[in-house]
Amino acid sequence: MSPPPAAQPEEVRGGGAAAGKRPRLYVLDGLRLIAAMGVVLWHWLGVERFPQIWHGKPSELMPAGHLVGAYSWTGVELFFLISGFVICMSCWGRSVGDFVTSRVVRLFPAYWVAVLLTSVCLLIVPTIWGDNTKRPTLSRILTNLSMANMPVGVDNLDPVYWTLWAELRFYLLFGVLVAIGLTYRRVLAFCGIWGVAALMASASNFPLLSVIVQPTYAWYFIAGIAIFLMYRFGPNLLLWGIVGFCWLMAQDSLRGVAGGYEYGTQHKLSWTLTLFCTTVAFGVVIAAALGAFNWIRWKWLTVAGALTYPLYLLHQMIGWQLITRLRRYLEPYPTLIAVTVIMMLAAYLVHRLVERPLAPWMKRKLDASFAQVRKDVLTGGGRAAKG
Repeated sequence: MSPPPAAQPEEVRGGGAAAGKRPRLYVLDGLRLIAAMGVVLWHWLGVERFPQIWHGKPSELMPAGHLVGAYSWTGVELFFLISGFVICMSCWGRSVGDFVTSRVVRLFPAYWVAVLLTSVCLLIVPTIWGDNTKRPTLSRILTNLSMANMPVGVDNLDPVYWTLWAELRFYLLFGVLVAIGLTYRRVLAFCGIWGVAALMASASNFPLLSVIVQPTYAWYFIAGIAIFLMYRFGPNLLLWGIVGFCWLMAQDSLRGVAGGYEYGTQHKLSWTLTLFCTTVAFGVVIAAALGAFNWIRWKWLTVAGALTYPLYLLHQMIGWQLITRLRRYLEPYPTLIAVTVIMMLAAYLVHRLVERPLAPWMKRKLDASFAQVRKDVLTGGGRAAKG
């Protein structure tokens, strides 16, 4: 039996039935796919800095498509909102070892393949077609495989990898909370402390603090966490206040963020449309948490959700190469459809042939590794303790 509502936030520690377990939210898989396709359309239709990709400007070749693509980069914001929600949900009642294992198993198999495939594309394809694309060095490729290239100043092989560094910093912060133990009160305190730190980082111009708390995107992660608390424990004025404050700070940060994307579109973006897209992202995640989409039980969304990560990793550099070649023989929209089908197939193959077989093996090995660590702690350090 579930604890009474008044006691539930502090009494709940684990993830079982007593913790208020809910049925799977299939809609989150669908939202992940929408977010991924938004980023895809931004890079393929919204960016006009490289007209040679389409052999012309997308705004002239596909006006309607370019209009959608010019604002669909807000799919990244939806990704971050979902990430805050899902990470908090999946970590409840779990250990640090479980948390680290789940993130390594989820992120690295597809990422390693994407880095290698992108490297092959940049090394071999330009040689065949005579492009002037800059070829990556072996050192750059190897450093990218670590997923720690950005903090050491090595450029991403594919620019889209920048979001992984944002996610990793979120995981590091949340991992500290996982080590302490998740409770309603502690998660609320975490949201508050992170929010205050983000405000201080913006006001103080302290680079190290900004790197840690990432004030531009912190509001999406924090809002996602608060929305999960609504889902798990029910909405209240405090949680609505946190989400509302995050929305206010997010809309403020759009002024600077949109300017960077205008460099890609080569024209000014409407702040009103950008705010509308951001508000919709907040709205759909809130609606999902409050049960508005509980009627969605389409199991194929689970597969679709699994394809979003490899699609996200593969689509930009490789997709641009495909568009450039196919556009010589096809009209713009048929080219878009063909490349979309090819990239979805590639994402499925990475999921089916790499993630599904490799992830369970990695999980077993990492579980055994952390079990050994726990055993060493319980025995006081093993042989070293006996000395």
